[in-house]
Amino acid sequence: MGVNKKRLIFFLFNDLACGILQHFIINYYICKSCERMMRMLTGMQILVIGGDARQLEVINRLATLDAKITLIGFEQLTVAICGTEKAMLSEIDPAEFDAVLLPVSGVSTLGVVEAVFSDKEIILMENFIAQTKPSCVIYAGIISDYLEGICTRADREVVSLMARDDVAIYNAVPTTEGVLLLAIQNTDITIHDAKVIVLGLGRCGLGLARVLDLLGAHVSVGVRSDEQLARAFEMGLETFHLRELEQKVEDVDICVNTIPHLVLIPSVIAKMPLRALIIDIASKPGGTDFRYADKRGVKAILAPGLPGIVAPKTAGKILANVLSQLLISKNQKRSR
Repeated sequence: MGVNKKRLIFFLFNDLACGILQHFIINYYICKSCERMMRMLTGMQILVIGGDARQLEVINRLATLDAKITLIGFEQLTVAICGTEKAMLSEIDPAEFDAVLLPVSGVSTLGVVEAVFSDKEIILMENFIAQTKPSCVIYAGIISDYLEGICTRADREVVSLMARDDVAIYNAVPTTEGVLLLAIQNTDITIHDAKVIVLGLGRCGLGLARVLDLLGAHVSVGVRSDEQLARAFEMGLETFHLRELEQKVEDVDICVNTIPHLVLIPSVIAKMPLRALIIDIASKPGGTDFRYADKRGVKAILAPGLPGIVAPKTAGKILANVLSQLLISKNQKRSR
C-alpha cells in the first residue's frame, strides 16, 4: 500500500473518530442541559396567597427557578419581584395553577388567610380549591381543620411544611435564639445559673435544652414517654415525668413549653413563684392557661412562629429550600 493511500486511510479514520467523539460530546451537553432544565420550574404556574416576610424569600427563589408566579394579597408590597404579577383572588382562574402556596400560619378556622402586605381580607373558599387542577398541590405551614376539610372534599393534596422533620430541625435554631431573646428581655436575671424547665423534648425542645444547658442554666426537662426520659438522661439533663410538674415548678425562673396541649394548668401555675416567666412556643392556642397566669400575676408569653419574628430571612430561606425541591420533583414528574 502506497504512502498516500495510508495517509488517506489515517485521515479518514481520524475524521471518523473525531466525528464520533464530537457526537458524544454534543449529546453529553444536550443531556446536561436537559438535566439542568429539569431542575428548573419552567412552565410551572404557582399561586401565592398571603404571607409575611418569609414568603418573600420563597417567591424570590421560585422566580429565580423560572416559575410563573401570581401573587394574591401583596398590594402593599413596594418592592417589585421579577417574574411575578399581582392580582385579586376574584380575578384569576384557579384551573391555571399547578400549585398553591399559603402562609406558614395556613388558613384560620373561618377560612381567612393572613396577608401582612394587604389591608383586604382574603377568604379561601372550598369552591376555589375544587376548581384547581386535579394535580394541583396545596402547600401551607400549618394545616387547620378548615383547610384539611376543604382540600379533602375537593380531593386535592395538601402538604404541611411545618410537619416535615427537615423544616422543624432547621427551624429549631432561630426558635432557640428567639426564646433566648425573650428570656433576656423579660427577666432581670442571667440565663446562667437560672432554674429553667423545658416541657417537651421534641425537635425544638431538644435543641433548646441543649443550648440552655451550655449557657450554664440548671435545666430540667419534663416529658411524657420513657424514650424521651432516656434521651434527656443521655444528654446529662435532669428529667421528670409531667405528672410531677406541680412539684418541679415551685422554684422555677423560666418555664418554656413546647407541647401543643394544655399542660400549664391553674394548679401548676399556682405553685410557680411570681417572678417566674412562661414562654410558650407551642402552636396556637399553646399549652398554657393564659387567663389564670394573668390573674395570678405570672408573666406568660405565647410565642409561636418565632423563626418568622426573630429571623424572617433565615426562616424564609429554610422554606424556600424545601419548597423548591418539592416543586422541582413535582415538575419533573409532570414532564415525564
